Order: sequence, then C-alpha cells, then structure tokens
Amino acid sequence: MRAFFLLWLVFMLMTIGSRIYAQDVLVKGVIIEKGTNIRIALGVITNKHSGKAVGSNDLGIFNLKVNLGDTLLIEKRNFVSQQIVVNSNKDILIYLVRSSVTLDEVTVKGKTKIEDLQEIRREFKRQGSFYEGKPPLALLNPLNGSPLTFFYELFGKTPAKARRFKRYYDKELQLMQVDNFFNKTLVSKHTPLEGKNLDKFMLEYSPTAEMVKHWNNYDAVNYIKLSAKKFADTLKN
Repeated sequence: MRAFFLLWLVFMLMTIGSRIYAQDVLVKGVIIEKGTNIRIALGVITNKHSGKAVGSNDLGIFNLKVNLGDTLLIEKRNFVSQQIVVNSNKDILIYLVRSSVTLDEVTVKGKTKIEDLQEIRREFKRQGSFYEGKPPLALLNPLNGSPLTFFYELFGKTPAKARRFKRYYDKELQLMQVDNFFNKTLVSKHTPLEGKNLDKFMLEYSPTAEMVKHWNNYDAVNYIKLSAKKFADTLKN
C-alpha cells in the first residue's frame, strides 16, 4: 500500500511539474515568400499539439497561443508547407517557398509573379467573368444593358472566384510595391544590420503600401536610414 502511495505521489508531482513547465505564450510571427520581401496573406498556421489554427492577415502577420515545444504547421495554397518548433516567445519569421501557381485548371509557369497574376485575371475573363464579380449597375438597363450578365456576375461561381482573386491580386500588388522600396538587399546596402537583427528590423519597420505610394529611391533610403537609427537605439536599451 505504501509503495502504491509513493508511485501515485511521484506521478502527481511529474504531472504538476509538466504543467508548470508547459508555458503558455503568445507567439507573433510573419510569413514571407522566400527570396523576396513579399508578405503572405491568408496563410494557415496550425498548432499540431492543440489543433488550434489562425490565419495570417494582409501583412502576413499572425498571433497564436502555444506552449514552448509545440510544433506549428504553416500552409498556404501554391506554397510548400513548413513545420517549425516553438522554442521561445520571440517573433517568428517564416519563409515559404512558392510552388507552381495553380487556380482550378489554370497553371502558369516560368513567368514573373505579376505576369502570373495578370494571366489568371485574363483566364477568368476567358471563362466569362468580365467584371470580376462586380458588375456595373448600367447592365440592369433593359434597353442597352444585360441584366442576365449582371446577375451572373453577382451570383455565378466563376465571378465569385474572380472577385476573391481580385482582392488577393490587389493585396499582392501592394506588397510588391512595398518590396520595391523595402527589401533585404536595399536595407543591407544602407545599414550594418545582418542576421537576426536584420530579420527583426524587416518585420518591425516594414512600411505600409500607403506610405510608399508616392516614394522614390531617395525617400526609401531616407526611411531605411532613419528607421535603422531608431532600431539601433532600441537595441541599446
């Protein structure tokens, strides 16, 4: 009986200990297309231990509660999935490798990304969606309009896909515009940052699409230098 009690006590202590060390932390991360500085929106991040999942926002950023040691599965259509183990509560940078671009029967290879996106938009038009799911009210005019086209664009399956893709297309263009002025090559050229500090700087000081809308190269370099100085000051604290 005493031996049984001791075994039970050891088991309880181990259980309590494991709960103490299973630290529940909020992890922040960002998903980026490898080889570029383009953020990946609508990625799915799943905690394989708890089964909880979240999506990345328009800037590729996500927040997820995990225990240290949990494994995260990062997935995004047309990208190679990746798994990482959470070892700390520091920000996570995830670089996904693009696979072939596929949308239903549309497969576009060997072109630049913008050409890929434009080709998919043209394919939707070839499939009969000329207004990308957003028809003008003028189509309702029974004399010189086309009411059938109007309602097809609103409720048809292909226009619905075209409408979703248009939102994705617009976001990608914004991210590419940011990448033109804020990328690792340019930052490395004008700052001494490297390694983890460079990654952290890229995550924390990335400008918005609205900010870079009217930038030229001088504006970009000036922003990078000023931001790098602020970042360096935070490292001293």
